[in-house]
Amino acid sequence: MWLFLAFLLVPLIEIALFIQIGGAIGLGWTLLIVVITAVLGTMLVRAQGMQALGQVKSSFNQMRDPSEALAHGAMILFSGALLLTPGFFTDAVGFALLVPGVRLAVFRWARSRIKVTTFSTHGTPRPDPNIVDGEYTEVDPDQREVHGPSGWTKH
Repeated sequence: MWLFLAFLLVPLIEIALFIQIGGAIGLGWTLLIVVITAVLGTMLVRAQGMQALGQVKSSFNQMRDPSEALAHGAMILFSGALLLTPGFFTDAVGFALLVPGVRLAVFRWARSRIKVTTFSTHGTPRPDPNIVDGEYTEVDPDQREVHGPSGWTKH
């Protein structure tokens, strides 16, 4: 139901804002603002996306929980899609998602509403290092092919 409302309300909000802003400043300025926000947003998304990717790599390298860095990356990606969509409302939401404090607030809100189940291997017993796990096949000594010395024996 929420998705239906979003697909219904967002275009209506954008149309209303285009009419109001276009009427106040003119069509040319309105279109110029839309293009400038798309270009500026693309540059900001690229820079912050690279930074978020570095944080994800750092989380994996340091064996830390990468969920926050991944969520920030996803929100930056979503922000880019909003900024490339022509409109003032989507641009405002897209630029808001580029602010780290806003992303952190959204992440904390989402984390409080999502139940995550984790597991750890720290409490499990470690296998005995003296035990070697392997597979074997019994070979009948009468049917074994002999090709000469194996290098392990001195015949």
